[in-house]
Parts: sequence; structure tokens; C-alpha cells
Amino acid sequence: MLFSKPSKSLSISAFSLVLILSACGSSKYAATEKIYKEKAKDFSKIINTTPPVGQLYDSLGGTNQEWIGSVNFGIRKPNFVVIHHTAQDSLAQTIKTFFSTKAGTSAHYVISRDGKVVHMVNDYLRANHAGVSKWGKDTDLNSSSIGIELDNNGLTDPWPDAQMNSLLKLLATLKKTYGIPTANFIGHADIAPKRKNDPKNFPWKKLADKGFGYWYDDVLKNPPVDFNAEMALKYIGYDTSNLPAAITAFKIHFIQSDITPTLTPVDVLVLYNVYTKY
Repeated sequence: MLFSKPSKSLSISAFSLVLILSACGSSKYAATEKIYKEKAKDFSKIINTTPPVGQLYDSLGGTNQEWIGSVNFGIRKPNFVVIHHTAQDSLAQTIKTFFSTKAGTSAHYVISRDGKVVHMVNDYLRANHAGVSKWGKDTDLNSSSIGIELDNNGLTDPWPDAQMNSLLKLLATLKKTYGIPTANFIGHADIAPKRKNDPKNFPWKKLADKGFGYWYDDVLKNPPVDFNAEMALKYIGYDTSNLPAAITAFKIHFIQSDITPTLTPVDVLVLYNVYTKY
């Protein structure tokens, strides 16, 4: 969550650099910046140690083993983008939460209501934003995705143009930099049915129109008589082990006006149309 050209993959775009500088420019966060750098340094030591300490090499025992480093390797390549709402009241409150070791949560990016983008975890590192989740066969979305938190209380807050414009610019950069497939821009509710409902009442169509995720067409065709809604949900990526929860998650994303755990005839039309895009 495989590089053919490592040198290009490791480059930081001008846009990303601006995000990093804007997040780190204030001495207000000097203490936490120090902790970040110390942790990054510790990780670099682990990566640079040869043979790797504490891995399978050490557990084999005896002398019938050897470490030989290959020249063909890379670091984590994110393959999904997961969008959240913060369920908090301000950007400052969310940043404070992500500084809390007790909370243990983080995201790669936080976008405020006024459009400010704060980059909090290097894209190539694993942030703690997805929790217990599943999408398709992927059961560790933290390791395969980039998490974006949108400053929104999840109740009454609108989605301001400034915030959405910054999000779309960021998504365009991420998609181009990491080659993230159109289908792999999803919400927290999608990967954690029943447990999460964010981002709630989110304008997914606006994203889909720009190539970030899919949306259904204006004209919907009837599915074939043997259309299996559960299999369609599973094919899209939803965890259907709890089917009502999967239906609710689908409806949070695509229906929104009604998120009850049952599929109406209209919901089935939407589901079939979305399913055909995968």
C-alpha cells in the first residue's frame, strides 16, 4: 500500500513541498516536530541495518544462512485514498488530537474549512487513520492508503468551496504521483461498515466528475433478473459479512437521503449502475 522508477517515486512535488512547509513553519509545533524527526530517524536506522535485526534471518539460527541485499526494492506505495470527516470543531482541535499518543490516531493530511492543507505524515509512511477496516481483500488499509481528514463536525457543517477546491487539488497530485486508480478513492464508512459513517453527506459526485471515485449515471438501466445485490456490493469492495452494515455504508456514499439498511428498488438501480463501472 513496487516501484519501477524509484528515483521519480521518491521525488516530492512542489505542491507537496508547500504543504510540508505550511505545516512545519511555526515554532509552536517545535516539540512535536522534534518527536517526528526522532521517530523517522529510528525508522531509518531499522531500514539501514543489514542484515535486518529481529526479522526471519535472526530466527533461523545456526550458520546455514546468509544475508545478500537485492538491488530491486522500494518503499510503501499508497494505492488508496481514504477520506474522513474529523467530527471535531476546528483544525487546531484535530491537530491536537493527532499529537496525543493516548488517542493514537493520525492522518497524512488535514484540510481545514478555509482550505488550508496541513501535511502531518509522510505519504510513504503508515498513518493510523483507517482502524479495523476492509476493502476487497485488503484488511490493512492503514498500510495501503493515504488518509485525508476534512475539518467538519459530521453533523451540521457544510462542505465549503475553499475546502473542496483544496481537496481536489490534493487528490489530483496524489493520483498523478502514485498512480492511484480511479476506483480507489473511498470513504471511511466504505471500509468500516457499521463502525463509521464518515464523511457524511459528502459531495462524492463532485469528486467523481474529476476522476476520483465513481458515481452513477443520470439514466439508470434495470439490472438483469438474476442480479445479486450482495455479490455486487462485494465486487465493488464492501465487506458483506454483515450485509445490512454493507448496505448502509453503500447508501451513506451513494444515496445519502436514506441510509436505512435495506435496498429500495431505486437503490438497486443505483447499485447496478455503480457495479458496472468496476
